[in-house]
Amino acid sequence: MDEAEFMRGRVYGADHDDPGPRAGRVYAQLVGGPLDGLLLDVTDLSERECARGVVLATEIGRYGPGGRSAYGRRPDDRRRFDWRGDMP
Repeated sequence: MDEAEFMRGRVYGADHDDPGPRAGRVYAQLVGGPLDGLLLDVTDLSERECARGVVLATEIGRYGPGGRSAYGRRPDDRRRFDWRGDMP
């Protein structure tokens, strides 16, 4: 995926009216699972938090409304977070 295509993606948690990335922010792509293809704003996450991974609320995962999906940063590509599984 080239930079222009990457920056056209939808951002996790953004309003549907304004789904695109914002200048000056840092994003990682979510890969796999129910949030596949969305961008995650990691601007305010520390290196330690990024390395630990994230758990994101989603209504379209295995556990439906109220469920969450876990994503971990890909070791060889800091701009990608791979799906680790869903949880209630």
